[in-house]
Amino acid sequence: MLVAVRSVEAQPTAGKVARIGWLSPSAGPNPSSQSFVQGLRDLGYVDGRNIVVEYRWAEGKFERLPDLAAGLARLPVEVIVAEYTQASLAAKAVTPTIPIIMVGVADPVGVGLVASLARPGGNTTGTSSMAVEVAGKQLALLKETVPNASPVAVLWNPANHAFQTLQVKEAEVAARALAVPLLFQGARNPDEFEGAFSAMTRERVGAAQVLADPLFYTNPRRIVDLAARSRLPAVYGARDCVDAGGLMAYGPSYTDIPRRAAFYVDRIFKGAKPADLPVEQPTKFELVINLKTAKALGLTIPPAVLARADEVIQ
Repeated sequence: MLVAVRSVEAQPTAGKVARIGWLSPSAGPNPSSQSFVQGLRDLGYVDGRNIVVEYRWAEGKFERLPDLAAGLARLPVEVIVAEYTQASLAAKAVTPTIPIIMVGVADPVGVGLVASLARPGGNTTGTSSMAVEVAGKQLALLKETVPNASPVAVLWNPANHAFQTLQVKEAEVAARALAVPLLFQGARNPDEFEGAFSAMTRERVGAAQVLADPLFYTNPRRIVDLAARSRLPAVYGARDCVDAGGLMAYGPSYTDIPRRAAFYVDRIFKGAKPADLPVEQPTKFELVINLKTAKALGLTIPPAVLARADEVIQ
């Protein structure tokens, strides 16, 4: 479905309320959307005063994203801010003209959202979550924390091929260097989570690495509960899982990334074209550790790991 509507190329005129679309696979307001709104506020845009943010949540059902994107295009909105790869692809499929600001897309070039990071082309730009060797660093942190864990299970999403393949390769390279055998378990939807963790239990893995993926971000409590039930120390790609009770997470700051998306909205409103705005890659990374979870697992976090933590949850 392609919805052709006008694009915005100028700052909203005085007295006009600009309409921004927010498209997300999540179930509702989350740290990303809150960070985006704060970023808008910092730039002088206040929801209900000089802008209106039209939120569309897929509630974890990625198949809903195309219809939600089409609905935003029909309103119409002046710009669509799309959280993660699937939402960004859905938005791009319905409009060649409305500016699309992607938030935390892993591999925007690889999935065809932009021509290049420096010169995106088309109507899409924004922030990427792609960062070299993050998956490898996660595995190294897990090995340092649980040195005798072997093998280590890696939970990944085969349905998100572009980004997951990059992370899998990084994990494999790190595993060889660390002499850690890996057991890969795929989950394409929440119905497959329990089976994946049951397989980990049968194989007697010593720890788990949960790769960064929107499927896992939108179901943090379910993932964390299954890891706890299996008594598995786990490292995650996003802090949402640690906030939900997971052991540790290392990766880009997923609150900083959407805040930067507000910068792109501001530039669009002031006349810039998405094609000319380079895609930003993450520069801020964070290690978050949950000591309460460590205690429940009978683990002592090594002082060297604790010293590197950006935040420790007691």
